[in-house]
Amino acid sequence: MSATDFAPPASRRTITVVTNYEAAEQAVDFLSDRDFPVEHVRIVGTGLRYVEQVSRRVTTGNAALLGAGSGALLGLFWGLLFGLFFTVDSGSFFGVLGYSLAIGVIFGAIWGAIAHSATGGQRDFASTADTRADRYEVQVDADFADRAEKILNRMPRAGLTAA
Repeated sequence: MSATDFAPPASRRTITVVTNYEAAEQAVDFLSDRDFPVEHVRIVGTGLRYVEQVSRRVTTGNAALLGAGSGALLGLFWGLLFGLFFTVDSGSFFGVLGYSLAIGVIFGAIWGAIAHSATGGQRDFASTADTRADRYEVQVDADFADRAEKILNRMPRAGLTAA
């Protein structure tokens, strides 16, 4: 190891603050399009919050139906594999495919229902989770910050606010 392996991280300067991630991406893309060394740039989200949107109630029937769908895909996959490599004629190919599909649906539905019932009624809903930030800072290593600011000053200001 050399002395440079223990060098402190480069200091950074915030060159712009935006209210959405897309605007921060546009700023970095603008820098990149003008041959700025973007490896010296960071997008930092601040004011983070966790948001979970509940989409629906999950019942044992729903879980069995979802399990049947997953089982059907797995059965179809295995049926195609066995059908392509271990059958001689088209009749036996479609037989293996149909049988695998049916077995996949049945076992998938049973598995889905059992797995849902095993939760004992806890978390009987489906949701999607997201982490959001109130604002995004485009930060640049201090040695490159002046150059980055000059380039961003030529960018149309839609969505950008000065730091």
